[in-house]
Amino acid sequence: MALSNKIGVIADSFRLGLREGLAKSREVGADGVQIYAVKGEMAPENLSPQARSELRRYIESLGLEISALCGDLGGHGFQDKDANPAKIEKSKRILDLAVELGTNVVTTHIGVVPQDPGDPVYAEMQRACEELADYATRMNAYFAIETGPETAAHLKAFLDTLGGKGVSVNFDPANLVMVTGDDPAAGVRLLKDYIVHTHVKDGIRYLELDPREVYGSVGYEKMSREAIARLSPEGRIYREVPLGEGKVDFDAYFAALQEIGYKGYLTIEREAGSDPAADIRQAVEFIRRHPAWE
Repeated sequence: MALSNKIGVIADSFRLGLREGLAKSREVGADGVQIYAVKGEMAPENLSPQARSELRRYIESLGLEISALCGDLGGHGFQDKDANPAKIEKSKRILDLAVELGTNVVTTHIGVVPQDPGDPVYAEMQRACEELADYATRMNAYFAIETGPETAAHLKAFLDTLGGKGVSVNFDPANLVMVTGDDPAAGVRLLKDYIVHTHVKDGIRYLELDPREVYGSVGYEKMSREAIARLSPEGRIYREVPLGEGKVDFDAYFAALQEIGYKGYLTIEREAGSDPAADIRQAVEFIRRHPAWE
C-alpha cells in the first residue's frame, strides 16, 4: 500500500496576495489549497455572493480545489466565555463560506485544553466546541482542531467528551514535535477516528516547556523572551524548518497515515524562512519522492 493522497499548500504561506498565492500553488505542483478566511478579502463578511462564485471559478480554472479554510481566530481560542459568542458566530460563518467554496473542513486552534477537566476553562471550551460540533454536523462538515497545544492522548480525551465528530482534527506533526515532544506517528494512531485534514511540516524543539508558553492561556503569565533566552542556547523554544531538516520522522508519519487509511489532503505549511516559495516547491518534491508515494 502506498500514499496516493492529494497534496495541498496553504496559499498564504507564499506571503503574496490571494490570487497570486493561488496561482503559485498551482505552479509548484499542488492539487489543492488551504486559505485563511478570518480577515481581509477572505473574511466571510467581505465576500459577496458574486465574489464567492467568482473565487470558486478562479480556483477551478487553475485546476485546484480547496482542501480546507483556516478559521483560527486567535486570542487563546475558545477559552474566554465573554469572547466566545462572537467567535462562535464568526466560526459558523467561516464554515458556511467553506461549504459554499466546495470544502467541508475549517481548521482552527481552540486554545490549550487544561489538564484538569474540572477547570472552568475546560468546561467553557467544551461548551463552545459542542455548539460548533452540532452546527458542523448539520452541515455535514468539520471544525478541525490543529494538533500541538496538547498531547494526542489529551486531545483525544477531550474530543471523546463531545459525543460526535463535528469537531475533529487537523493533524500537524511538526507542532507536536516542536511543542509537546509527542510522537506524531503514535498520535496519528490515537486520533485516527478524528483526523479529517493534515499538515506536512517539520521542526525542531530546543526547550521543553509548558505549551502555554507557546500558545498562551487565559490567566497564565508567559515567561519573558529574556528568560527563555537564558534557558535555551538557541534563544527560542522551537524552530520550523524545511521538510526533512527537522525531527519529524516522515517515514513513520506517512506509514501511520497509510495504516489508518487516511485519504485526505497532505497540506504543506511554511510559516518561516526567507524563501517560502522555494521551500514549498522542495516540500512538494519531498513528498513526491518519498518511498511511501505511489
